[in-house]
This record gives sequence, structure tokens and C-alpha cells, in this order.
Amino acid sequence: MNASVTPTHCPYCALQCGMNLTSSPGGGVEVTERADFPVNRGALCGKGRTAPALLSSRVRLTSPLVRTAGVLEPASWDEALARIAEGLARTRTEHGPDACGVFGGGGLTNEKAYALGKFARVVLRTSQIDYNGRFCMSSAAAAGVRAFGLDRGLPFPLEDIPRTGCVILVGSNLAETMPPALRFVTELKENGGRLIVIDPRRTRTAEQADLHLAPRPGTDLALALGMLHLVVAEGRTDEEFIRARTSGWEEARAAAMAHWPEYVERITGVSVPELRAAVRMFCEPEDAMVLTARGPEQQSKGTDTVGAWINLCLATGRSGRPRSGYGCLTGQGNGQGGREHGQKADQLPGYRKLTDPAARRHVAEVWGIDPDTLPGPGRSAYELLDAMGTDIRSLLLMGSNPVVSAPHAAHIEERLKSLDFLAVADVVLSETAALADVVLPVTQWAEETGTTTNLEGRVLLRRQALSAPEGVRSDLEVLHELAARLGVEKGFPSDPEEVFEELRRASAGGPADYSGITYRRLAEENGVFWPCPAPPAPEAGTEAGPAPDTGTEDGLPAVVPDGPVPAGTGEAHHPGTPRLFLDRFATEDGRARFVPVSHRPVAEEPDDEYPVLLTTGRVVAQYQSGAQTRRVDELNAAAPGPFVEMHPRLAERLGAADGDAVTVVSRRGRAVAPARITTAIRPDTVFMPFHWPGEGRANTLTNPALDPISRMPEFKACAVRVEAAHEE
Repeated sequence: MNASVTPTHCPYCALQCGMNLTSSPGGGVEVTERADFPVNRGALCGKGRTAPALLSSRVRLTSPLVRTAGVLEPASWDEALARIAEGLARTRTEHGPDACGVFGGGGLTNEKAYALGKFARVVLRTSQIDYNGRFCMSSAAAAGVRAFGLDRGLPFPLEDIPRTGCVILVGSNLAETMPPALRFVTELKENGGRLIVIDPRRTRTAEQADLHLAPRPGTDLALALGMLHLVVAEGRTDEEFIRARTSGWEEARAAAMAHWPEYVERITGVSVPELRAAVRMFCEPEDAMVLTARGPEQQSKGTDTVGAWINLCLATGRSGRPRSGYGCLTGQGNGQGGREHGQKADQLPGYRKLTDPAARRHVAEVWGIDPDTLPGPGRSAYELLDAMGTDIRSLLLMGSNPVVSAPHAAHIEERLKSLDFLAVADVVLSETAALADVVLPVTQWAEETGTTTNLEGRVLLRRQALSAPEGVRSDLEVLHELAARLGVEKGFPSDPEEVFEELRRASAGGPADYSGITYRRLAEENGVFWPCPAPPAPEAGTEAGPAPDTGTEDGLPAVVPDGPVPAGTGEAHHPGTPRLFLDRFATEDGRARFVPVSHRPVAEEPDDEYPVLLTTGRVVAQYQSGAQTRRVDELNAAAPGPFVEMHPRLAERLGAADGDAVTVVSRRGRAVAPARITTAIRPDTVFMPFHWPGEGRANTLTNPALDPISRMPEFKACAVRVEAAHEE
């Protein structure tokens, strides 16, 4: 019997690296190289290579669990689904629809995210739905919509990065968070381009930089404003671009000019000569990019911080043209698609606004309901979790582990325990699932077909490679069954392609238009970039016209906003949009908008009691809350537990040696982990990875202060003190 090979994509980060799954006659699968996918060209990190380990019944759930006399016990699917339907129905009857909450995940496929949002609004009639992607790139999304009229993580493909002249990476450690993407930076440097990395730690990525700036956590906004001040003072603005393609420059310039270099040096700790060198390096080449990640985004002023970097790009004409622009390096596997289609509190499918009457009418027509029955916007992720046990009495949670991943995590753990009813659908018994009244075992990446959208806006098809273990069902089947038990017999198919076909109709005409994308196309192509509208149906007796020229003088494909293009099958279709904004921005007047912003401090500045800043992040061998990667032996061997990274000066004051247990204390709690002493971090800062529960849980400490626009919590900066553990 020959082994079969299934081309698919990695289940982890937003690169969605291509891989082949080769199945053996005995039923197992192994990852093999898939060199044809342009994002990774066969390269994989350790998480991708070991992903099949999670398919083992040894480490995952294979039976529903229900809580009986305080203990989770195996149960039948019928009993488990009945308990969930009863719990949600009872809450809705006794306390109203908005007492039912729904919480999703950035790892859910587009089909699942779409169905979950529809389930909340059509079946439960609740406004209380959000997802953990709010903790990922919501600040960048808000800033992108504000400036460009549209948010897509990267408005250009990754392959453009090596072809630009300079890249500023702000708060991104690609070498550990997305290792296969580091090759684009390597190729940039091989082509003569320059790399600037902005990070309070000298990470593996910063070691590759031509210039590393190490600001105090939470001061990226001041840093960007200081650079823009110098751009103006040194006459480096692109006045022609500003006049032709932007609005609001005068106000933004005035705000930036209040941030003179010496003032910015005092705020950030980055010297004036370093600031000047960064401006020169960024402005001298013809093309340049700014790429942000969680560092500047996970702040209580994250939207304004990203906005300041966008202003820098606009002022220098580094936007709306090939090989230049601002982009966000989305983190979660389907963080982009996960919010486009309805599991975010304020959005409908196709990236439509829930408050837009036309959007409500369109989606309601697809769903076959009265638009007046659609709830309005609900709470953001942290606010939803914080309301558990009070306004929200029952929660259906899919694909998230907030006990580890939410800020002020001990408080959120208590809120979860205070619920009248909690149901969790997951692959493994996460720390959150362990608190549930009912736990449902669901399929994962290799056991189901579905689409995801990577950080470039490239819609991809994950293909089923093997059958799920007996006793495991898909999330779509779960929603189908629950909808029926709650009185909605139709509208929730369990076949993913059928769901995607409805998603296409619901997204048609919206900012994130998927209507021209089909499973057939995705099976034949290496992804399709949205927006990709369906072509208008030709009139009777006519044929599609000739294909437009899709090339440009420099070899880059032009964006074709609409019009039929012959496909390889002879079928006319839109080619997709790999590069946004080349002709106009997505605002009403087609101009990008400068937004005036000013520095403000982090929500919690250091003081005598809490004199050090804590920042958090990831390590290469673990992923997000670690619920899956902590079950893989090879990954645990590489990264077995939490640590506190600190400078030798701070360690000396504590009398701590490398490996000694230390206690980190904030206003919200304390965490204990071994010290990791290094000069790669600022003396006034400590770093903790956030992948672990228990006494080393970093998010016990973090501050839930929210950005007023994006509602992003301030994960990246809070005041702490560090003590030797024996003082406890």
C-alpha cells in the first residue's frame, strides 16, 4: 500500500507555512517538505515539524466530558450537547440573550469563525461575542482602518520585503515567533537593503539588524514621533505624495514637531545620534517599509502608536506604491480571517460594520432573517471576560485558553469559575477547559478541510489528510447540533465547503470580499489574495473580454480592481489583490489620512514600590498559551518552563544568580520563575514568556488597561518589583 501525500498548511502562526502530510499504511502521518509554497519554500520551524504529535490520542481529547459532582467525567455526545443546549437556553430565558457569551479563537478556520458569529447572532441573539484575536493585532487593525480605510495585515506579499531598501521592524522577534519568515530579512540584506530593529531586548532578530534601537517598553509612540520630527526638520518629506494622496498632514506635522529629539531621548532612552541614524537609514533608499508586531500594538495607546509609524510612512511617501508601505505581522494562525467574518464584537462577515444599516441588510438577507433582529455591537474580549458571572452568566468558548492568555489572568480565572455554565470545545484539555461544565473534543487541522487567511491576506485551503479518532467531531458539527437543539433547524451546515459558499455571498461587496474565491481555485492555486470579488455575470450572448495587462515595468503584477481575467481553466475570474492601495486608498476620497498623535505614558509607570517594567512575549519552541505545544516532548525539551530575563545589574542588586528562582510582583499578583541573566535586556526591564500556567504565569502580572479605540490590553508594559524567591 503506497503512502498518500496531502498538501496543506501548518496549524500554528499566521505565516501558514505550506507543508505536505504523508500518511503511512499504519495510519500515522509525518510532515514532509512542500517547496512550492512561496511563503516558506519548504522551510519549517520546530513547531511545524512536530505538529503531527498533537494528532495522537495520547495527548488530546477523544470523548466529551461533563461535570458530575464537581468532577469531569466521560459522557456521550448526546448528553454533552443536551447539557450545553439546556444551559444556554436556561440562561437566555432567565436573564435574556445578552447573558449568553460566546468567545472564539484566532486559530479557527474562516468557516468556523463565520459560523460561530452567525450562531451567536442568529441562534442565541446575543451581542456578547468576541475572540482572542482582540489580543493580537486589534490596534494595528484600528490604525489601518483610520489611516487607509481598510485593514489587512500586510498590504503586500512577503516576497516584496527583500526588494525594498530598508525595513523597520518594531516590536517583532521574527527569528523566534516566525522563523521561516526571517529569510525575507536575510535576502533583504543580501540585496543591499538595511534592517532596523526596535525592541527593548537584543533578540535573535535584533542581532541581524544594521541598527538596533532599545527603547523603554511603552515608548514606541514617542520614538516614531521623534523620527518624524527629524524627517521634517531635515527636509526629507515627500511633499508631492503628501499633496496628491493624503489629507490631514498639517495637524500631524504640528503634533510631531512637539517631540524634539532631546525630549524623545529622555522618554525612550534612545540617543539623538541613534535617532538621526535611523532616519537617515530609512529615508535614503528609494523604497522602505515599517512592519509592526505585538510590541507597539499591545499597549493602552497601541492604535496611536501604530498610527505614528503610519504617519512616518506617509510623510516620506512610503505607502501606496510597490516595495514600500506599512504592514502588521499578524500573529495567530487565522488572526486575519478570524476577525473578518463575524466573531469580532463589532463586525459582520466581509469586514462589514455591525452598525452599518446596509451591511446589516445584506448579511440578514443571506442569513434569511430580519435585519432588525441582529444584535448591535457587544463587549470587547477583556470586557466580555471581565463581565462573566455578573452580566454574562453562560459562556460557549471555542479554541481559546484565557486562563493563560488573558491579562490579569488570575482575575479572569475567577470570573470563569463564577459562571453559571461554561462549555468549551477544544482539541486538548486546556487550563480553561478544565474549569468547564461540558468539554467537547473537536477535530484539528489535519482532520478537517477549511480555509485560513494568512498575514498577507492570502486565503488558503487546508486539506483533510486523515480521519479524526472515534468520538471526535468538528466545530461545525457542534454548531449544527446546538443550533437544532435551540430551535434553528437550518442554516448551520456541517460541510465546510457549503459554509464557505455562504461566506462568499455574505462577504460579497464588503471590504474583505471573498466572493470570487472558491475551493476549486484554492486547490489549484497557492492561495488567493482578498479582496477578490466575483465577476459580474456576462450578459446573454456575450463572452468575457480579453485579459488586461497584469504586468508593470518593474515586473510587479499590477492590482486589477475588477474585470474578468481568464483562468487556466478558461473560466473568467478576478485575480485577487496581492498589493493594496497602488492607485487609491480605501477611504471615501481615496486619500490616506494622517492622524495627529502625541506621546503619553504607559498606564502604569514604575515607582518606588514597583520600580521595574515587565514586558512579555514568546519563545521559539512554544506557541501562545502553550495548550498544544506543551504537550509535545521535543518542544518541551527545548523550552521546559517560564523564566525571568533580567540584566546583570538588576540581578546583582537582588543577589540572584542565573537559574535562581525569583519572584515578580505587580499590583495584580505574583509569579515565580528562574532568573535568566543577560546583557541583552535593558537594566530597567524584565521579560517573561507567557506560555505557561501555574506560579510562572506571566499574565498573572499584566495590566488589563485598554486602548480606548482598539480595546487592546496593555500586555507589553506594567510596573513590577523583582525579589529573591526566598523572601516570600
